[in-house]
Amino acid sequence: MLEFFKTPTLVESKPEFVKHLNKASNKYINEARKKEKEYIKKYDDFGKSYHSTALTRDEDFAPFRDYVGQKSWQFLNNMGYDMSLYTTIFTEMWVQEFAKKGGGHHAAHVHWNQHISGFYFLKCSENTSYPIFHDPRNGARMTKLKLKPQLNESIEYGSEHVRFKVEPGMLIIFPGYVEHEFVVDQGIDPFRFVHFNIQAIPKEVCKF
Repeated sequence: MLEFFKTPTLVESKPEFVKHLNKASNKYINEARKKEKEYIKKYDDFGKSYHSTALTRDEDFAPFRDYVGQKSWQFLNNMGYDMSLYTTIFTEMWVQEFAKKGGGHHAAHVHWNQHISGFYFLKCSENTSYPIFHDPRNGARMTKLKLKPQLNESIEYGSEHVRFKVEPGMLIIFPGYVEHEFVVDQGIDPFRFVHFNIQAIPKEVCKF
């Protein structure tokens, strides 16, 4: 059997960033909670997701940013793209934490005009939310057949989505066209992660 149009995903354990980035993230998460203080007081925080402001210029995140930037360039290069023609830049990077009372989640989505998306998990466990990746091939999704019952939870050629259990220190890099979501968190353990998006800019454009 031949294989065509495979979707690469880089998964790597990098626990050495966890302690430092958790500490650097605390001020952002605390600030995000403060902004929702009145809402939390009135309704509790069920269903909330606390987002930081942009982290792309925060020097506390610089070593992590440099590492991920290089890994993302290599990822695109390994996909066969002529990266000698492009410069990669972070367009977005933020940290977020789901509500203590549970209910935090993200519906399926992609980030517009990005070539790389990714996550780095800071706080999570087998009891927390986790990402689901969806088949990016629209034609395949329109013509799906039912999988064999015993294969519903495995990864097959016909799988419509992939559930991904995570742990602290796990880095995931994937093409920006891959739709992703986070399942509803139960509020049992803390769930915090860094999310980033990267764009490849033609070097010719950068000259102007």
